[in-house]
Amino acid sequence: MKNLQGRSARLDILAVDEENRVYNIEIQRDDSGASVKRARYNSSLIDANITEPGEQYENLNETYVIFITEHDVLKGGRPIYRIERTVQETGESFGDGTHILYVNAQMKDDTALGQLMHDFACTSADEMHYQILADRVRYFKEDAEGVAAMCKIMEDMKNEAAREAEREKAIKSARAILALGKLSYEEIADSLELTVDEVKALDEGKPA
Repeated sequence: MKNLQGRSARLDILAVDEENRVYNIEIQRDDSGASVKRARYNSSLIDANITEPGEQYENLNETYVIFITEHDVLKGGRPIYRIERTVQETGESFGDGTHILYVNAQMKDDTALGQLMHDFACTSADEMHYQILADRVRYFKEDAEGVAAMCKIMEDMKNEAAREAEREKAIKSARAILALGKLSYEEIADSLELTVDEVKALDEGKPA
């Protein structure tokens, strides 16, 4: 997800369900990658990217940011943590439609969630509880067509990461050139393979 005025974010999963609810799911082995400030940032970035010009605020999608973490990041000894905004004086829900969840993958008990976390850690489809996951693992690891598809996905991800790195480099260079105040938006855009609108947005978003 792009943010020309600040840090962009590469999301693990972004999905929309039939009720138009938006889900960002992040799989984190490193505790530092699941900080509460990152959850806040991802939530705000989703709002900024799914909002169209002129759209009413009341039409904002309901959003869920879900971190599935290898360790108990919030250290409460619970399998799942649901974070909701509330009005402190009344204890009532603020009702803004934003939800943040942390799932503790250390909990692999016999509950539905515990069995799902067990399957997340499995490398063998034969040991999984959920058939739909087991079938997909077999497809991508054992079926020739699935293996080929996975190889292409990995190659596409590698190429996309390289393109993103080049783009971030171009944006950084554009900011430096804008600070000099010697070239037009069009000249900067042409030299760095950015659009004129992107360069203009960078200039408008700089600190006063």
